[in-house]
Amino acid sequence: MTVKLAFIGAGSTIFMKNIVGDMLHFPALRDARIALMDIDPQRLEESRMVAEKMIATMGTGATVEATTDRARALDGADFVVTAFQIGGYRPSTVIDFDIPKQYGLRQTIADTLGVGGIMRGLRTVPHLWAVAADMARLCPDATLLQYVNPMAINTWALAERFPRLKQAGLCHSVQNTVEEIAHDLDLPADEIRYRVAGVNHVAFFLKLEHRGRDLYPALRDGYRAGRLPKPPLLMPRCWNKVRYEVMDHLGYFCTESSEHLAEYVPWFVKDGRDDLIEEFRIPLDEYPLRCVEQAEGWAAQAKALKAAAGIEVKKSHEFAAEMMNAIVTDAPYVAYANLPNRGQIPQLPMGAAVEAPALVDANGVQPTTVSDIPPQLVALMRTQINVQELVVRALVEENVDHVYHAAYMDPHTAAELDLRQIRSLVTDLLAAHGDMLPAFARVRKAA
Repeated sequence: MTVKLAFIGAGSTIFMKNIVGDMLHFPALRDARIALMDIDPQRLEESRMVAEKMIATMGTGATVEATTDRARALDGADFVVTAFQIGGYRPSTVIDFDIPKQYGLRQTIADTLGVGGIMRGLRTVPHLWAVAADMARLCPDATLLQYVNPMAINTWALAERFPRLKQAGLCHSVQNTVEEIAHDLDLPADEIRYRVAGVNHVAFFLKLEHRGRDLYPALRDGYRAGRLPKPPLLMPRCWNKVRYEVMDHLGYFCTESSEHLAEYVPWFVKDGRDDLIEEFRIPLDEYPLRCVEQAEGWAAQAKALKAAAGIEVKKSHEFAAEMMNAIVTDAPYVAYANLPNRGQIPQLPMGAAVEAPALVDANGVQPTTVSDIPPQLVALMRTQINVQELVVRALVEENVDHVYHAAYMDPHTAAELDLRQIRSLVTDLLAAHGDMLPAFARVRKAA
């Protein structure tokens, strides 16, 4: 059997390189048919070139097709990976940061929760629904491995509209966090054992051990003594002090980075409290700055890749290829997957998108049950689910009122603005995004 992968959003060249490069290491996937699809012909061509050079380096029989036709890419696929950003850096990300700033609402990443995450969800879900509709017609047995933010909103909304779709929302926050903890404690990452559960980006390490030794005392003692966190391993501007502070008060370490977590909660980014920003080294406007740096760096990177005779193919720590291999070969593998809650986390609402260990084999992606999340963590997770659910309800019911309700309930937004300010801010955001939003959410601001 020759496996076919459809990669939707393949203009994300470096991410495509990770997923396709990982596939080439598995005997069951190394001769795959790879259909790369993107709406940007130039980025698509760059990705095709990178994929073909990786195949040549690895000496496999894989083939690559690049197309701007989504249906053509999906036709007959066994697996579908999505990795796209609707609206791009300009105009959408700029809108999501600049308009809230006019109201005194500052953000760091704005892609998961908060008003930025709400707007991204409204822009993104209809396009994921379109992919799912095409899959139902062209590859109904395929598994969708979805890497798009806001992950929880997307996963939940897909399940609401397409309940029979085989899907899993994937993230690398768990793997990244293990590497960062290993860095802070001077331990080999592959020797750390852990168990995680919650909602995407606000899941927590319920177990964290090295050779049977609980690592939490070392983390707590190191933080209280000022030895931890160490300088950042992955992002030089992004220190981990927020996560350590939350751990110090709630008892457990969060899976998502401090720059993300800071804007999911009401405690750190506050008007008139620049002392908090300084103390916890919170990188405001981090995502726009990251977008600019990545765009500037890509031109040189693309030039180097084009000139290279071959491209080194290292395995990444993404779950996608491991999961494809497990499904194709029936070799069991455990991944952290975002799936609709069918009881695997009984402490959280049924239907919500939850993140927990999942067994992957020929039977697909099967969540395991986690029922011992401490109540303080459950309470924090519910504050995230409140917002996610209202955005999903807005989309499914085409009810713009729920967009406002979601923003009213957002922890960071509500800590900074009153109800009238939030309503005005959301109206401004909806008007600014215009046709990038589904028809029900398009508004005209009164003159």
